[in-house]
Amino acid sequence: MAGQLKEVRNRIKSVQSTQQITKAMKMVSAAKLRRAQDAILQMRPYAQKLQEMLSNIVSNSDGGDGLALAAERPAEKVLLIVITSDRGLAGAYNSNLIKLAKATIAEKYPEQHTKGNITIWSIGKKGFEHFVKNNYKASDTYKDIFHHLTFENVQTASKAAMTAFGNKEFDVVEIVYSQFKNAATQRFVVERFLPVPKVEKKAGAVKADFIYDPSKDELIAELMPKILNTQLFKAVLDANASEHGARMTAMDKASENANEMLRTLKISYNRARQAAITTELTEIVSGAAALQG
Repeated sequence: MAGQLKEVRNRIKSVQSTQQITKAMKMVSAAKLRRAQDAILQMRPYAQKLQEMLSNIVSNSDGGDGLALAAERPAEKVLLIVITSDRGLAGAYNSNLIKLAKATIAEKYPEQHTKGNITIWSIGKKGFEHFVKNNYKASDTYKDIFHHLTFENVQTASKAAMTAFGNKEFDVVEIVYSQFKNAATQRFVVERFLPVPKVEKKAGAVKADFIYDPSKDELIAELMPKILNTQLFKAVLDANASEHGARMTAMDKASENANEMLRTLKISYNRARQAAITTELTEIVSGAAALQG
């Protein structure tokens, strides 16, 4: 009986220690989430308006040298930029992103996958480790971006993707990431990066007539790379905020589960302790009665 009591006490101490860690991690994630949330909420309207403007210009253009990054080609070689996290303990955050990337490959690019023409650039260590382990063609060149999350570091990856697309190393570039909605909700999406997507024209819609100054090709050549850099940076900021939100929610749920486990263990401990006291009293009474007899 004493051994059972000691075992329950040890389990209670272990759960309490774990709960202290989960509460501390929740507080750290909440602090980081605040900064990450402010960054993406300030960035998102600007990036979305730039992307909308670029898509409108491309859709209403008749082509030209400046639109090389909007050139549609048969999707023989595909690049997926998968943005996961560097650390775990974020619930199903990373697994959902990896599932989405695999589902995208299976649904949209099964032939390319069979031929080995799918390349994955992982931003974040968790995604890279999974894809390498499962024999995907994965690159670790940009997996440490979250160590120093700056526009310049993300721009390096964006420029590399644009250069590879321009050199016809890839025919399609897509981004797999999570859009931040709030601390408890993330939306996992696949977004076209290259070629620049065009706006679908509605029947009877009037073609927009833009006035370009300086020339159209010069303006597009200057604007397009900058807007694409901003688009990828927005996706990375979204993913950063989503990661901290997912971790904060996961640690909060873990703390609640620890509370429930502690309640159950304390009930078990009290029952075992009560049974031990009852047994000891019974033995004392029985011994006294035997002596009197």
